[in-house]
Amino acid sequence: MNIEKVLDMAMEKDASDVHLICQNKPILRIARDLVPIEEMEELTAEDMSEIYDFLVRGNLDKDEVFRQTRKLDISYVYRDIRLRVNISLSDDIPLCTLRLIKNELPTYESLGVPDIVRRMTYQPQGLILVTGKTNSGKSTTLNALVNHINENQNKKILTLENPVEYKHHSKKSLIVQKEIGKGRDVLTFSDGVKNSLREDCDILVIGEIRDKVTMEAAIEMAESGHLVIGTLHTKSCAEAIDRMINFYEVRDQASIKYLLSSLLKLVVSQRLLKGTDGKLVLIPEVMVVDNIVSGIIRKEKLSVSEIEDAIQSNSEKGSIGLINSIAELFVKGKITLEQAKAQIEEKNIETLNRTIMQLKIKRDSSKR
Repeated sequence: MNIEKVLDMAMEKDASDVHLICQNKPILRIARDLVPIEEMEELTAEDMSEIYDFLVRGNLDKDEVFRQTRKLDISYVYRDIRLRVNISLSDDIPLCTLRLIKNELPTYESLGVPDIVRRMTYQPQGLILVTGKTNSGKSTTLNALVNHINENQNKKILTLENPVEYKHHSKKSLIVQKEIGKGRDVLTFSDGVKNSLREDCDILVIGEIRDKVTMEAAIEMAESGHLVIGTLHTKSCAEAIDRMINFYEVRDQASIKYLLSSLLKLVVSQRLLKGTDGKLVLIPEVMVVDNIVSGIIRKEKLSVSEIEDAIQSNSEKGSIGLINSIAELFVKGKITLEQAKAQIEEKNIETLNRTIMQLKIKRDSSKR
């Protein structure tokens, strides 16, 4: 099994991921499609053991983590390209998923993330969240934001990641990156956040807020006068609020709602679709937390529909509703109507159609 040949082909074909699974040929993900490398043989159990040894390279800490937890997240460098590697088991045989991280970060402007998100990084303190499902480009957006701050602001930035994907170098800012995990820089995200209070950083970037302990530490950091930027694995802005509140017991939720309503500055939720030109298109939903949204968060019973309505009707403050984003991409010809409708619930189809009509009328009148 020549894994280097697989990686060379992945780089040549601009694949985003490589899947190495026993009894399958190596498979590349290219613009969301799974493409087998036909000229290669199916992988055997022996091949998978060799690949495991190639990636772990005899590191005893990594091997121990894998033996104990049956999974391993690591970074790996091949020909100056960083790989985010996940190793797990199926039928007691290792399988590997490799994400290729491009050396050149795309510019913030090229990603299609609304400018209000960049502008919010100039806040002296508070909490900014980048959310989305797996493979929605959260890490790319987060690192593009870090790079923009690094180039334009004079701050100390501390990042906590598992694993470190993009390697940043200090420019106008001072930047420190720490990898989370046994045998690495910090054991857990929550440990890293707690220690950051003593590291005199201005901006803390948390690769993933995945539990109550990390959430509490992030809130404490934001309360103490720092800007905290983190990611959450949720599919919408409203769901992100709901998820954070549900980290806590019911008796503690009133106090956490109060804290979130005052500390949360902005949530951006994003999705990636394969556009009509075959390239990936970003669909953003942006919630700027103003007095109206703060009031909804503080209510005894959180209403997801109220939050969605507040986002939809708050465009003058910079908020962008999901339906607006989808309608705009359709009117610009970047996605099909079928794709647009597939992104929303059936009850919102009529609102989508109405929004499309309004955008078309606005576009036609501006051409006259």
